[in-house]
Amino acid sequence: MNDLHNLSFFNIYEKNALYNGTACALHWENKDTSYAELFSQTAGLANGLKSLNLKAGSRIAILCKNHPVFFHLFGAASALNLVLVLINRRLNPDEISYIIEDTTPSLIFSDKEMGEVSKSLTKSFSCLKHFFVVDGDDTNFANLYNTSPLKTAEPASPCDPFLIIHTAAMLGKPRGAVLGQENIILSNQQIIHTFGLDRTKTYLNILPLFHIMGVNLGLGILQAGGKNILQEKFDPPKTLALIQEQKVNIFGSFPPIISNLIDAIEKGSYDLSSLETAAGIEMPDTAKKWEAATPSKFWTMYGQTETSGLISFAQYFAKPGSAGVISPLANIKIADDRDTLLPINETGEIIVKGPLVFQGYWNADELNAHTFRSGWHHTGDLGMIDSDGFLFFKGRKAEKELIKPGGENVFPVEVEKAILEHDAIKDVCVFGVPDPKFGEGIKAVCSLNPGAVLIKDDLIKFCGSLIAGYKKPRYVEFINELPRAEDGTIDREKIKTEYG
Repeated sequence: MNDLHNLSFFNIYEKNALYNGTACALHWENKDTSYAELFSQTAGLANGLKSLNLKAGSRIAILCKNHPVFFHLFGAASALNLVLVLINRRLNPDEISYIIEDTTPSLIFSDKEMGEVSKSLTKSFSCLKHFFVVDGDDTNFANLYNTSPLKTAEPASPCDPFLIIHTAAMLGKPRGAVLGQENIILSNQQIIHTFGLDRTKTYLNILPLFHIMGVNLGLGILQAGGKNILQEKFDPPKTLALIQEQKVNIFGSFPPIISNLIDAIEKGSYDLSSLETAAGIEMPDTAKKWEAATPSKFWTMYGQTETSGLISFAQYFAKPGSAGVISPLANIKIADDRDTLLPINETGEIIVKGPLVFQGYWNADELNAHTFRSGWHHTGDLGMIDSDGFLFFKGRKAEKELIKPGGENVFPVEVEKAILEHDAIKDVCVFGVPDPKFGEGIKAVCSLNPGAVLIKDDLIKFCGSLIAGYKKPRYVEFINELPRAEDGTIDREKIKTEYG
């Protein structure tokens, strides 16, 4: 394959080592790693993985808290044309098993906390030939780093699978969104442009590196040659202390991160003068309080895993209520149900073209054909674009009704499926409601079978035994009968109007 026009992450790591080698690339547990050291470690891991005789396109699963190994693997996978399967640690074992079954990885990297889960997976799935614990005293993991330099990288097309990130369980099953290196490199480039990232900037990794926004910002600052501060787990006082100590300029957030930081600021004394940007999704009052409490601006945005992350940006109060100005690398239009493009100021489905659109869902040809119909990526989200080019999010189409508690994606059908497993439940309708802590909360309106008795907390606990904790309903209401439409189906809109 002719790679004359290709640029890989391994190339970026090597370039930073050559021309920015002494600068700090990663700060982790009070230790700095330079760009030269990061490249050496990454090349060493690539050599170790090469010794396992992995074929190009082989998958590697990662089930970890934030850890430097993510950055080593991003570069090593790039060098060897391997595919990283980034798994949300908050999923329950059955959900994680589904992702392993779907992607058939050859090995798995885990932290100690998820060690038993990962070990059991190696016993259940014959595809998993190797298992490494990254934060313990696993000598197999330490020995995987080969100190001899990597001599040849494997050729890869810019659109070859690089990352697989499973999104919410549409139609009851999580779908693995496949992203190529070009998707991520170009996504990083727009972040560098938007937030003015360069070698002088420092980013704090609060967001998990298995999430697309964590990947966006973490690899964006690395591509710009800046400094990545890794935080294993969000802790408000420790986060503020790191911002002060490391002179952090930018970080990303999901609810309730900003609210918790504001509370901690009010209780302590911190020098936050270095802060320039906080980015995420928040309520207006919270964004106002943040800008009053710090010198930074709060930015809002829109994006999906399927669009390689963020594709619109703006300072929160540039046009209140909007999701920002469309990225220069995304062609975004609004369409009706017949895929006819709508004029400005009209609401319809947000559809996208351009190099940020993902490569498709893993093992889902039929779904891909539907998602990419008419030559556009159909997001399933509703929106409107005004005459100034600002995008306004207007909810979700019925086929892709989605709830986002704390930045996570949850499809109602998945929660409904779990609730209906309970013997006492006759019917259920799950939908999103405003939540002061998480931005959006999950509510379940249920009817019980004749003679059945059920306590709300018991139903919530039951759900937590079947699906990830963040997918459990936060609010439950029991009614005698769920209203139905003329065709006999549950009238979701009427329920949301009456009980939302």
